[in-house]
Amino acid sequence: MASHTIKPLVTAVATSTGGRNGSTETTDGSVKVNLSVRKEMGGPGLPDTTTPEHLFAAGYAACFGGAMEFVAGQHKKDVKGSVVTCETSVGPREGGGFGIAVKMHVAVPTLSTAEAEAIVQETHEQVCPYSHATRGNVDVVITTKGND
Repeated sequence: MASHTIKPLVTAVATSTGGRNGSTETTDGSVKVNLSVRKEMGGPGLPDTTTPEHLFAAGYAACFGGAMEFVAGQHKKDVKGSVVTCETSVGPREGGGFGIAVKMHVAVPTLSTAEAEAIVQETHEQVCPYSHATRGNVDVVITTKGND
């Protein structure tokens, strides 16, 4: 698979200590969370903790929403008030190890479903860096709802 060189505009740096039962934080202090393995995965499921899947879901949803605003602007469309919900699941993969799967739900109250689907498709195929990173590696299913 070909890699694509980028010219970095910004670089986020995070350090994790203790893996899934530890903590992770960014060097600029903007994110600092305690982690624990959920009970469903055989862990303690400690209160006031999160998981890497939660962090991935939050990042992908935010990134996709921003990329969608960019694409809509290119087409002189308004997607203000849109809501992107990203469900990220983790589980065993065929052949061993673990993998993630994503279900993305996009609600665009300012466009018809057909118009919204066109913007969402272009966002996913052409612009969103998370979509580029997951393509071919993660099962991503997107549903779109417009104002009709």
